[in-house]
Amino acid sequence: MNDQTLLDRYYTWLLALERRSRLTAETYKLEIRRFLEWLEKERLLSEQADTSVLTVYLQFRRDKDGLDSRSVAKVISVLRSFFRYVTDEGLRSDNPARVLESPKRGIRLPDVLSRDRVDSLFALIPVDNPIALRDRALFEFIYSAGLRVSEVVGLDTKDIYFTEGIVRVLGKGNKERMVPFGEEAAFWIKRYLTDSRPRLAGKVRSSALFISKTGRRLSRKGIWKNYMKLAVFAGVPSKLHTLRHSYATELLAGGADLRSVQELLGHADITTTQIYTHVDVSLLRESYRHYMPKLRGYSSRT
Repeated sequence: MNDQTLLDRYYTWLLALERRSRLTAETYKLEIRRFLEWLEKERLLSEQADTSVLTVYLQFRRDKDGLDSRSVAKVISVLRSFFRYVTDEGLRSDNPARVLESPKRGIRLPDVLSRDRVDSLFALIPVDNPIALRDRALFEFIYSAGLRVSEVVGLDTKDIYFTEGIVRVLGKGNKERMVPFGEEAAFWIKRYLTDSRPRLAGKVRSSALFISKTGRRLSRKGIWKNYMKLAVFAGVPSKLHTLRHSYATELLAGGADLRSVQELLGHADITTTQIYTHVDVSLLRESYRHYMPKLRGYSSRT
């Protein structure tokens, strides 16, 4: 079996049996393509790759690509997945990646914006043309419902329930969830649907909620690009996913329990959600330092 056939079958296995999202499957396939190309340069076959070979490969990636411990752990996870497929197919009897130890990862806190900062950022969007009005509604909605960009791209107009104030979202692993959104987002979505979307759609018929100037479903790349332009213009070092981080952090700061936030975000594992508890503590610490500067050097005495 040549490498391309192996990659294609692995990709199908990820989608059909592992039920990975298309984006995840494409990421895994790209990573394994990189690995197979390295094996070819080393004149090795995947069937010959033992744990020592994988260790050399990981060091190669560290040196060449400057991977940190978090990225190395992701590569190891992909290698384990790939060799699990290889063993399932009977191409070899063992999984050499299973005994690899993932490096310990320090807690990397996500960037967040305060509610006031978010409001100031969105206020910079002019709403005097269809594109700008769409973007205002789009970013308000991402923030209000804490959506991933892939989730907001997949929304159709029928997924919005204004009376109930909820949106039906298809998340990772094709898992559906219902997420509430606020009045501010509802205001801008309604205005977009009335004043902007019909002008963008023209004669093109599309079920997509957010569409481009050609009337087609808006792409992830297009959304990222427009948000980056806004962030640069505002002088705010922020990525689009920061809106989702800010949403989660604000929920916890407002008293929401961790399990509820997990459900709203669509996290399969609650440990993924727990990162936001660290963010909340760090924000409290910063507030303490700001408002109680005289106590910075305080130390208890017995």
